[in-house]
Amino acid sequence: MLKKVGMVGIAAFCALAFSFPTQSSAHANTHNVQEGDSLYMIAKEYGVPAKQVQELNEKSNTDIQTGEELQLPDGASDYEKDLLARLIEAEAEGESYEGKVAVATVVLNRVESDRFPDTIHNVIHDGYQFSPVLNGSINQPAGEESKRAVNEAFAYQGYDQESLFFYNPDKADSSYLESQEVTTIIGNHVFLR
Repeated sequence: MLKKVGMVGIAAFCALAFSFPTQSSAHANTHNVQEGDSLYMIAKEYGVPAKQVQELNEKSNTDIQTGEELQLPDGASDYEKDLLARLIEAEAEGESYEGKVAVATVVLNRVESDRFPDTIHNVIHDGYQFSPVLNGSINQPAGEESKRAVNEAFAYQGYDQESLFFYNPDKADSSYLESQEVTTIIGNHVFLR
């Protein structure tokens, strides 16, 4: 009887031991480089910072080879990307694609800044920062261009001019913003740091 229990116990242990996934690497997300891919295009496709892809794969430059397997950093959640896309849709309606990317970049820069909350959700819902949160227009679905702008902003993260603010001087008046350094003007929005 002892042998049967022993064998059953060993079988049960083996079944349990092999039922848990093992980690083959720190990042399960990978991309197999195809002809015509660039580091930036891959980052944009996955909505992750190109600089992080470069660093994670220990690349001294942006050169990649067809067939190479690249590790990808963890990206933002679908919820965060959707929330950011809805903010862009409401804040940058009528603005160019470049302007939409710039608005998303401001939010991402704020997440990275010590001056603001450290999540996309908390930056967007931080007090009276964004009128679409206050007037409810953020609850409307985002269009495809705004969704693409989110992934572009993630890929572009770290290459921008570190803008932390934007406003439309025709619609808003702020002595605080007027005292900040202008980084660029795109369409009707002035971007500042």
